[in-house]
This record gives sequence, C-alpha cells and structure tokens, in this order.
Amino acid sequence: MEYRSLGRTGVMVSPIGLGTDNFGDATSAAIAEKIINRALDRGINLIDTGDEYCEGESERIIGRTIKKNKKRDQVIIATKVDHGRRRIGVSLDKYKPEYGPNDHGHSRLNIIRACENSLKRLQTDYIDLYQLHRHSPNIPIDETLRALDDLITQGKIRYIGCSTHPAWA
Repeated sequence: MEYRSLGRTGVMVSPIGLGTDNFGDATSAAIAEKIINRALDRGINLIDTGDEYCEGESERIIGRTIKKNKKRDQVIIATKVDHGRRRIGVSLDKYKPEYGPNDHGHSRLNIIRACENSLKRLQTDYIDLYQLHRHSPNIPIDETLRALDDLITQGKIRYIGCSTHPAWA
C-alpha cells in the first residue's frame, strides 16, 4: 500500500480511508468488524467516524474491534464533534431526551465533553485526528480553538481538522 502525508503533518495514511457512517445501523456490528479487519489487512490505516454516527455506535464498534485485534498503533482514527445542527431549532426531546442546551455547537464545554465521550466509546487514550463537523457560527472561533489546543496539550488528541466547513468560515 502506498501511503501519503496527512496534510502538512508527518502522519502517513492510506490514500483510501474507511468511512463508518452506517456502522451500527445499515451495517451490523458483526459485519462492521469484518470490514474493519479486512481494511486493516489490506493496508488501509485511516478510519473515519464521528460522534453522531448512529448515536455513537460507530465509535463503539471501532473501539471494540481495535481493542480485540490489538492494532491500535497501526490505525489512524479520525473522529468528529458534531455541531448538533439536527438539534438546533427543534424540540430537544425529539431526538434524545438527555440533550440539553449546551450539548451542541463547538463551545469549549461541548468539545471537551464530546471528546471525553468519544475516547470512552473508542476505548483509547487518544484520538489521532479530531475534527469539527460542520461550521458552528454562533461560537467564537477563539473559544473553539483554545479548547482543541488544551486537548492536544493533555494528549487526548494529536491533530485537529474540520469537515464540511465552507472556505469562508
């Protein structure tokens, strides 16, 4: 497998990543585990997920599989903190009764809480690439970046990025 640099970092990733948006929904845990192991056996080392993918089940499946096959040091895990657009402007209990007014957006509070929850679901001490999923226009960017920088300093995330952001944001 040929590997490429992840952006301007020294991290080398396969040119094809494994997307896991439907793991735990359309793809059962048993099938997802086989897919992950097959991808790793073929040299694919980038696994992309997100905290909102199937209510966190995608991260749980990845965590169980990587723990079971003991290949954490071979995998680059990319996950996201969603800004919660599905929850904004709707009754919070429409989706999950435990969602509160601070359980969305890229605020410091939500980013740190979401990261801790992702680490638990992924059964790992660190996330290789932690991304902001979609633009969160109501949160000051300096608050967002400070929270991410603190998570890097604590060793909980290694690199940051953004996903589905407009270039002007």
